[in-house]
Amino acid sequence: MTASLAWRIGLDLCCLLSLAAIGRGEEPARVTVCQIKVDPAAYNHKLVAVTAFVSHGFEDFTLFDPSCPSWPGVWLEYGGTESSGTVYCCGPTDDRSRPEPAVVDNIPIPLVDDERFREFDRLIQRPPDTVVHATIVGRFFAGRVERFPNGAWPAGYGHMGCCSLLAIQRVISVDPQDRADLDYRASPDQPNIRKVGCGFRYLLPLESAAGSMAAQREADGGQTEWAFTDPQRVATATLARLLQIDSSKITGIRQTRKSQGRVLYEWNPPGKETNYLVVASRRYWLSFYAKDPRQVAWVVIAAYECSCNPNQSVTRLK
Repeated sequence: MTASLAWRIGLDLCCLLSLAAIGRGEEPARVTVCQIKVDPAAYNHKLVAVTAFVSHGFEDFTLFDPSCPSWPGVWLEYGGTESSGTVYCCGPTDDRSRPEPAVVDNIPIPLVDDERFREFDRLIQRPPDTVVHATIVGRFFAGRVERFPNGAWPAGYGHMGCCSLLAIQRVISVDPQDRADLDYRASPDQPNIRKVGCGFRYLLPLESAAGSMAAQREADGGQTEWAFTDPQRVATATLARLLQIDSSKITGIRQTRKSQGRVLYEWNPPGKETNYLVVASRRYWLSFYAKDPRQVAWVVIAAYECSCNPNQSVTRLK
């Protein structure tokens, strides 16, 4: 844990200790996302306080910590009559309120609608999606245990019943999104393929947090110091590694799109019916783990092989 991250958690803890009990005379138990995921049943129906990252967008309102796996997921929703307006299957619409206060497992879920909550809500509603760092107090619901291809996990809440649930009762603190060099988005861009018979496949695992953290450590250690300033070199080196070729063979890679803290590159190998899309990002949450929070490395958060060739193994548009 970096000094800056420890300071922020310490500040949040001070805020927690000064709070009156929230709901039914309880003091919230201080826990981490990783602790909840390891033993969800131990926290079922308990009031907890968590400092973590929140991801919000289409079919997504979840709590995460890059230092532990994203699965099983912890879904979020507001207490009281407020609604996050998260659109997902098979759940609510984008309505921002509900007619009656929230009740889960016959437990009423209140909400402290104050300035911190309003700032938190304002940030998570940024289109098209966003990552926010906050300390929240809520009641946890482990849900039922479901069997998935990769194991048995708590589920029943959120998109397709994917997750356990943390029902937010109060926002203790929320970090500002005030840096112009960082990527605050939650999800990577995908190839814009509209032609029937064409498609793409992922070259990187969907869960890329561990790889991003490793890349940041390498840049901090001086092995890849150029990663702080040269996103094209990062994209080229990563694509070469994924394709198991020398980076000198990747010529003509070009920038196709740029936004805050994010650059997209495309490479069309000469004489082939395949092209590649690489998404490089200065991830916001990496600033919490960087040796110097002002020095966040460019990392690749997604890479795709795109093709209309019927012999290529891609997921096709039908």
